[in-house]
Amino acid sequence: MTTPLPDDDTVDLVPPAAAESQATAIGVASAVAPADGLTPLQRLLIEALFPAMTGHPVSVGDHEAMAPEELGAVLGRRNLAFRTRGVQIMLLCALVLRPLPPEVAERVEAFARELEVDDGMVEVARRFADGALGLAAFDFERNGYTSEWSPEQVGSLHTSVRLSQPWDVAVADPALADRWAALGDLPEGTLGRRVWELYRARGFAFPGTPGSAPPLLAQHDWVHVVADFGTTVASELEVFAFIARANDDMKAFSLLAMVVSLFETGYLRAGAGLFEAFPGNLSAEEGMAVRVADAMRRGALCHDEATGSDSIDFLQVDWFDLAPLPVEEVRRRFRVPPKADEALAAGSIGPWEPGGISPFQQAAGREMAETQGRPYEAYGAEAV
Repeated sequence: MTTPLPDDDTVDLVPPAAAESQATAIGVASAVAPADGLTPLQRLLIEALFPAMTGHPVSVGDHEAMAPEELGAVLGRRNLAFRTRGVQIMLLCALVLRPLPPEVAERVEAFARELEVDDGMVEVARRFADGALGLAAFDFERNGYTSEWSPEQVGSLHTSVRLSQPWDVAVADPALADRWAALGDLPEGTLGRRVWELYRARGFAFPGTPGSAPPLLAQHDWVHVVADFGTTVASELEVFAFIARANDDMKAFSLLAMVVSLFETGYLRAGAGLFEAFPGNLSAEEGMAVRVADAMRRGALCHDEATGSDSIDFLQVDWFDLAPLPVEEVRRRFRVPPKADEALAAGSIGPWEPGGISPFQQAAGREMAETQGRPYEAYGAEAV
């Protein structure tokens, strides 16, 4: 038996109260705890994510294990979207385990089944637990954000060459490269100018030139500026948490699952056509759980004033249309909330603050400036 979804007359669309938040947190902990109990990172994540998303503190220190049907009773009046978000928190807390015990993957699958949630990342977790990392990488593409991608979906990328795969690199697209380079002609303080400065300070190659990121991945660089996140690996976790939660398409969660599998566990060797595994960044500092949780909160609260939608796919925004606007105006357009004090205290930084650029990126920026015969300008960015 499973917990059936409610109908329109019985569905509960009111934000969860404290008791429901606490019970759901215990359900998540019950699903993801290894045999010897939650890891410190898992506990930090659960106890950061629930307050950020519900406004209620939770504690899962000495919880009594909850069965799938018990969580089903708690969430019986919740719709599929609400239940799916709960399962995705389970997945996030399971995917930080290496090794991922098979019994944890099976338990997450049992909870998802009880809640009538069908999320492709459940299969990815099972692959990781089985050690089938190659198949897991395939499942990311088959079940994730890019699963329904087609070459016709490239209008916002402004490529002049055909992309056969979503993360294809356009290394010989002079028109695209010129469009990016022209951002430097925009007035100071505009979104486009700030993105151009982001690239120059870090030695990033413009899309359309050798060494550049795939045009689809380059879309997230605009979000670094709009949402005020630095460009270190730790900040990439924040950016993709923000992007994934802003999108009501549940497959967008795979973007966050991807960067966790790259930058925490190293289950994936590469992703998004450019990123390479660099594990240990989510667990490196206790405050990272708070930073990721706050990024998800901010993404969830975004609203597109132009379309009236609460669901925003930031990787499909035509950023060049918004490039001439001041950064603050773009933030108002999407109702981007400020960072919580807790996230700032935990070390969340913007691209122009000390630590918002990595030493490697700053060195690459200096090298590019020297190659191009110009003085290096960091535009305020400073590695620490």
